[in-house]
Amino acid sequence: MNLKDILLPPPKIKTEKWQLGSMISHEISEAGIVLFFVSDFRGVGTSSENQDFTPIRKYFYQLSKLDFEIPIADLGDLISGKTLKDSHYAVEEIVSACLYKNAIPIIVGGSNDFAHPLFSTLNFHQKNNNYTQISNVVSLNNDGDEISEKNYLSKIFTAKNFSIKNFHLLGYQKHLNETDSVKLIKEVKFDIVRLAEMMGNTEKMEPFFRNADLVTLNCDAVESLGDAFSVNPQINGLNRREICMYMKEIGLGEKLKAAGIFNYNIKSKNILNQQLIAQMLWYLVEGINIQKSHPKQRNYETFFVLIDDNEYAFKRDTFSGLWYFGKDENIENCTPCSREDYENAKRGMLNLRFLCESRVEKA
Repeated sequence: MNLKDILLPPPKIKTEKWQLGSMISHEISEAGIVLFFVSDFRGVGTSSENQDFTPIRKYFYQLSKLDFEIPIADLGDLISGKTLKDSHYAVEEIVSACLYKNAIPIIVGGSNDFAHPLFSTLNFHQKNNNYTQISNVVSLNNDGDEISEKNYLSKIFTAKNFSIKNFHLLGYQKHLNETDSVKLIKEVKFDIVRLAEMMGNTEKMEPFFRNADLVTLNCDAVESLGDAFSVNPQINGLNRREICMYMKEIGLGEKLKAAGIFNYNIKSKNILNQQLIAQMLWYLVEGINIQKSHPKQRNYETFFVLIDDNEYAFKRDTFSGLWYFGKDENIENCTPCSREDYENAKRGMLNLRFLCESRVEKA
């Protein structure tokens, strides 16, 4: 498939040399960042007609390019297919073209169900993926053959050819969720974190992004004030500063292969909403640039903690200061954690997430 047949080219936006737009191309570069925009919201029961992303692009292009070195491409806007399935297939083609060049595709727009073709394509290229999602709701409905916002997550979990290593759902709100769905996530030993635990700073949540291959954001998890920020606007959610901090954390992830920002209210004429989505993208790009500058070879300090006659090991990356739990000499086999987890362990309180790892070590 020729990508030019399924994409509308982005409009020309005038920028100055110091602005990000001056370094944005329209071709996929090796090990670069690739943006494309999606107008198909049939997964939430609305339309698929092409929308105008020019205001978002304008605010994004006119932000500072700082000392960014990673090539950035804007491929344009996806032409919605005759069916939602056609649009999903087109996204798979674009994402696959990016992954073949070790580039990081970033989808902006579309409904949450576009996480399915993102995960599907990543699963084709590599197995045992770590998937982190920021969302205020978890829906495990498995009704119907056609993928929608209600069942896409269940279809990811139950597909025979999909391989998922870890799944983390961050930002859910109790009053918006069916109790059984939350219980099921916990029963299968996936992590689910309430909104209240994410507010204030990102340190406690950073470990959930560190090894994530795929991260998606449901914009319904961001608070709406005045004009709706998302297609299902909520008064409670991450505020504007918090979501930008988390976007940077996503970019700083050491294994990030793809990302998606879904359920944004593209029909919003509020310039503050347009500026926010543009700045969220900018912080994501900044995080990726910082991560790519980090050295590949790392050194680790090991700290041992004794709890009830059991010895546990924590490791600290001497370059980044990031913490891991586990005794294994291969850091890939250790669990990302926070300094707070280590400090709590010294007080005799071991994070419940680590219990299964400690049982494996004893065995």
